[in-house]
Amino acid sequence: MLKIFRRRVPMTDVFYGQKFVVRKAGVVLATPLLAVLVLVEITDIVFAVDSIPAIFAVTDEAFLVFTANAFAILGLRAMHFLLADLMHRFNYLKIGLALLLDVYYISTTLSLGVIFVILATSIGTSLWATRGQPRHAIESPAGGGFRMATDDELAEVDSVAT
Repeated sequence: MLKIFRRRVPMTDVFYGQKFVVRKAGVVLATPLLAVLVLVEITDIVFAVDSIPAIFAVTDEAFLVFTANAFAILGLRAMHFLLADLMHRFNYLKIGLALLLDVYYISTTLSLGVIFVILATSIGTSLWATRGQPRHAIESPAGGGFRMATDDELAEVDSVAT
């Protein structure tokens, strides 16, 4: 999706603070921040569309389908920001999730109990094993293409109302 966006929309490879678009030499250019926003929203749409068949398996009520999708999207985004800073500490979460996927068919109540115990154990074990570790800065890929604008570059662009 990023390749399609970059092909269709004139774009700079520099972040200009919190600006989505800038005017440089009379040309309106999208910043990487706009590309990130578009990709996040496309991901939200994919998750919403993907979950519709699962909701219809539970109910045919259109209002419930809509609200379940809306709350799922809002909840996933909030959960991401809540847990993004702790991801480096969840060492055993992959093992816990693998156990969840390998469990044979069991009743719904027992299944929810097993899911809760496995996730709580894997998260608790991860946090216990990594206690006292300092926070890690997110590493950008080598030769990552995007950078922050310098003060001189910020001075030479015009803000575009969005």
